[in-house]
Amino acid sequence: MATPQVWDATTYDAARRRLVPDFDAFYGTAALVVARSAPVSPRILDLGAGTGLLSQAVADRVTAPRLTLHDASASMLDVARIRLAAHRPSFCIGSLQDALPPGPFDAVISALSIHHLQDSEKRDLFGKAFSVLAPGGVFVNADQVAGPARWHDQIYREMHKTLSRSLGCDDAEWSGAEERMRVDVYATVEAQLGWLTEAGFERGDCFFKRFGFAVFAAWRHGGSDGA
Repeated sequence: MATPQVWDATTYDAARRRLVPDFDAFYGTAALVVARSAPVSPRILDLGAGTGLLSQAVADRVTAPRLTLHDASASMLDVARIRLAAHRPSFCIGSLQDALPPGPFDAVISALSIHHLQDSEKRDLFGKAFSVLAPGGVFVNADQVAGPARWHDQIYREMHKTLSRSLGCDDAEWSGAEERMRVDVYATVEAQLGWLTEAGFERGDCFFKRFGFAVFAAWRHGGSDGA
C-alpha cells in the first residue's frame, strides 16, 4: 500500500474547513448517529483519530464519553490531547492494520482515514471493529468514497475542487490535496455496506452523501431497541 503524504498537525484543522466542503454536516451527521445509539458515558474508539475532530463532535453530543483515540501519528494525537483534555481520553499509537484495543466499545468511529486502506484491508478492519463492539454498538465511518462509475468519480473530483476553492483553498493547498488523493483507495458506499454485512453488522445505511463524501453506519445486534 502506498503511503499518504504526512500532514502537518499544526495546520491540519484549518485545512479541513477548506478541503471538506460540507464540514459541519459531514462530521455532525456522524456524531448524531453515535448520539442516537449511545448510552450514558459511552465507550468510544476513534480510528485514525488525527487531531480529534470527530471525537470532539461526538463529545459535544453525548454525556460523559469515554474516548480512546487511535492513530499512527503521535503529533496528531498531541493536538487531540489538548483539544479533548476535559474528557481525559486514552490514546493508542498504531496503524489501522494493527490489532485494535480490546474494548468492548459502544461505538467505533472513523473520519477520512479508512480510504487509505486497500479494499481487502477495509474488510479486515470492519471485522476487527465488529469484534470490539459491545452488543448494540455502532460503527460509523465518515469518509471519501467512490462513485458507481468513473463518470461519477470525475464529477466528484470536479465538485470537490470547485467547492474547496470557493472556501479559500489556494493553488498550493489544492495541489497538495491532489497529491495525497493519488494514493487513496476509494470504494463505493454500497460495497462497504456489503462488507459490513459480511462482518456481521446489521441495519447498515448511508446517512449523508454529497459527491465523494459520505457517512455510513451499521450496528452489532443486541441493543435495547433491537439494533
